[in-house]
Amino acid sequence: MNDTTFPPNLRPVMAKAVTLEWWNVGLSLSTVAVIGLVLGQSQTMKTVWLEDMLALIPPIVFLISAHFELRRGRSRRFPFGFERGNSLGFFIAAAALTGVGLQLLIDASFKLFSAEHPTIGSVTFFGQDIWLGWLMLGAQFYALIPPFIIGRLELPLAEQLSDKLLHTDALMNKASWHGGAAGCAGIIGLGLGYWWADAAAAAFISVGIIYDGVIAFRVATAELIDGAPCALSGHGLAKDALELQESLEKRFPNAEVRLRETGRVIRAEIHGAAPPHRPVDRAELWPGDPARAWRLAQISFIREPEPSSADGDQEQRESSRKRQPKKE
Repeated sequence: MNDTTFPPNLRPVMAKAVTLEWWNVGLSLSTVAVIGLVLGQSQTMKTVWLEDMLALIPPIVFLISAHFELRRGRSRRFPFGFERGNSLGFFIAAAALTGVGLQLLIDASFKLFSAEHPTIGSVTFFGQDIWLGWLMLGAQFYALIPPFIIGRLELPLAEQLSDKLLHTDALMNKASWHGGAAGCAGIIGLGLGYWWADAAAAAFISVGIIYDGVIAFRVATAELIDGAPCALSGHGLAKDALELQESLEKRFPNAEVRLRETGRVIRAEIHGAAPPHRPVDRAELWPGDPARAWRLAQISFIREPEPSSADGDQEQRESSRKRQPKKE
């Protein structure tokens, strides 16, 4: 009993995503090292450095969850496999994004309101005194390149896999290079004598982190408590799930249709309808692109319980009591 629950036709796409995330981890480590060498007293650089360290969480969690999804499969202890491993990883990444973003915002706001004046000194390089800000800008420009490229490569893979964790990582990479651009502005402003530019840029970066984290946290929480399938971007319902619900409601008009998402797949329950006489082909019930029919992993028919004889006698007594004339 060790068959995998992962759709076989998605294995090549998943292999590309795994390779890309290994590259993501390696390049993120290099940017953390480069920026760490030139931190100085700049709040912006510290924020960018922590953001780059934070950016390691989604790819690492993705690689761990992908390992369990692809290789562990079902077992006696986990009879449904590790479909929710991706959901758990998504929740961890969202919580980390939100928590660290809040901490960075509090730190930047404190330095801004306390009017702390950071300074950027000089370093001696081959016998020449060089303003450390130039090295900071060089490190920032280097740190812009990997997230810009990797984030764009992750988005189509996240769409194909319906992988919210991978999509969150793409958003994190987008926030990283946006934050890097804001960080460059903060360093330049500090060099021009605007002491507040450094802390303001750090606060701007942290607000972006918090926004992405809160959206991801809401979706991850809904998924873990069997909420309706959500879209990859934002907290609205997924388009394919809405189409599936509408299709099932038309096919079973007197029944209640309930959809929930476990990881990247959807499970449907039809309450109050008898199952068809012939076996149900899930691909036939999928209303959209047939290549995406793997999203419908299960469909269950649940009949409403018949009232027991005791319930029937009770209802009859209540009905008889209501028909009796009231005494004046």
